[in-house]
Amino acid sequence: QVQPAESGGGSVQAGGSLRLSCVVSGFSSCMGWFRQAPGKEREAVATIYKTGAITYYSDSVKGRFTVSRDEDKNTVYLQMNSLQPEDTAMYYCAASRSGVAYSTHPCFVAGGQRYWGQGTQVTVSS
Repeated sequence: QVQPAESGGGSVQAGGSLRLSCVVSGFSSCMGWFRQAPGKEREAVATIYKTGAITYYSDSVKGRFTVSRDEDKNTVYLQMNSLQPEDTAMYYCAASRSGVAYSTHPCFVAGGQRYWGQGTQVTVSS
């Protein structure tokens, strides 16, 4: 059973930084982060495939966020810099045993089994 568990959310002022962590039990080819703001759909923020050779970022976070993974710790990270109020959302970690190696698309397979964490809140004030 793959069970992600996030940590590291919180409140920060605009321009600040936060780092999210997610421990994933079991092997996962594709791991990543999604976010959902009130009244909006859940969107993919960043994903990382296998050892990290292939990463994907949404246009809204490219250049500010960095996704990485530590295989020894079964952990995926999201370093978030230059945070803006529009980054305020619940952030969810997701993992899947399968994946696709694209840098222009999240590595999750459409319709594939995906495991979700409980979410961690990120709030950015202006």
